[in-house]
Amino acid sequence: MEKTVNKERAKLRSHIQIVKDTIENNRKKYFFAEKSQFKFGPIIFSVVGVFFNSYSHASALEQSGQSILPFLENGNYAEVNAFAIDPSVSGEVHDRPDLVQPNQSRHTGNIGQANQFYTAALKLQLTDQINFGILYDQPFAAKTAYPVLPNNSYSDGVSGEGTSVNVKSQNLSFILGYLPIKNFQVYGGPVYQSVEGNVSFRGMAYTEAFNGYNANFKEKGGLGWLIGGSYQIPEIALKAAVTYRSKIKYDFQVDENIFGEPLQYTAPSKTKIETPQSLNIDFQTGIAEKTLAYMNLRWVNWKKFNIRPTQYDTLTAIYMDTLTGGAYKQGIDLDSYQKDQYSVTLGLGQQLTDRWSIGSDIGWDSGSGTPASTLGPVKGFWSFGLGAQYNPTPNYFIAAGVKYFWLGDTKAEGGGYFLPIEGIKDFSEQAEFKNNHAIAYALKFGYRF
Repeated sequence: MEKTVNKERAKLRSHIQIVKDTIENNRKKYFFAEKSQFKFGPIIFSVVGVFFNSYSHASALEQSGQSILPFLENGNYAEVNAFAIDPSVSGEVHDRPDLVQPNQSRHTGNIGQANQFYTAALKLQLTDQINFGILYDQPFAAKTAYPVLPNNSYSDGVSGEGTSVNVKSQNLSFILGYLPIKNFQVYGGPVYQSVEGNVSFRGMAYTEAFNGYNANFKEKGGLGWLIGGSYQIPEIALKAAVTYRSKIKYDFQVDENIFGEPLQYTAPSKTKIETPQSLNIDFQTGIAEKTLAYMNLRWVNWKKFNIRPTQYDTLTAIYMDTLTGGAYKQGIDLDSYQKDQYSVTLGLGQQLTDRWSIGSDIGWDSGSGTPASTLGPVKGFWSFGLGAQYNPTPNYFIAAGVKYFWLGDTKAEGGGYFLPIEGIKDFSEQAEFKNNHAIAYALKFGYRF
């Protein structure tokens, strides 16, 4: 009897264990099925894309951030983006008679100019192993204008104009991606880029020799390339990508004049400019149900960038020869940067409902050296962004975001600060720029088909 009871008990324990195992297996299957769907992944990933834009005066000419994210979307996908930037940048001119009129305010006024730029993307999944994409962006820009003030530090009372710079660029990237093995993709392709701009120097800060100088860079196109690789684990909404973009070379025929009178100090020749090479690292992963963490790292080789138009080079060489008594006879750059730019963005995305998602991020940018040029007197930034996305239907969405930038303090220099000349640093420093900020707004429309 006891053996029979023990046998029945053993059968019951075995049955209970089978039931437990079945429940546990079903729970795991359900959990991983839910996790593997990660339907919020693409939704949040789109919100993430709202924030990957930079402030155009924060690091050299940096603007769009050259994001590869649209190409990493699943299936067929298209998007358009609009960005608006409202900066507030001002400083105090050093109290020197060569920089400011006697008994005048030394304030520069707000030199930041509101700016808008746009990006767009089309990504096609041609086969299970081949993807094709076209990305349009406006990667580099600068828009600064000093107001006309009585101190005449950076403006000219006769012409009624202030120092200004306006640089624009456009970029088309044609990308072909191939998946040699599951989840891993290599991609690359040609890049067509165009750049144009103009610079005007006005005021006492540029001395009588350069007050009234203008340089007009007519639109010019150039070819470069990009290459990269990405890895995905859909079960945990993981996407990682590394993208390298080459430098692009230009030969500009620059129109140089002083108050409209052409400069002819030397025979005309083309001005060589290279927009910088860069590296982007993008990463995202699910960290909890309906929660996504993401990161972007970016490096831009601004240290190798400089602009030195032909006539300006000759004119500054004459000036420096006179100023140093023959100790230094070379010209100086119209604009250049002393350090490479490094930036980091970290953020979280959260799906609230089937139709609504939100995201936020923080960012840091190293800037491209200090003191900075008077054409862009900012040293990097810290930033904080918020965004939201609404999906009226599963295949399209609208996203919007706002980002606040705490712009880094810096000194402005007139172009000669880093020259190997004794005492040049104190002479070249002109103004202090502190406690500045900017606000950026973004609007995105996306469609999956």
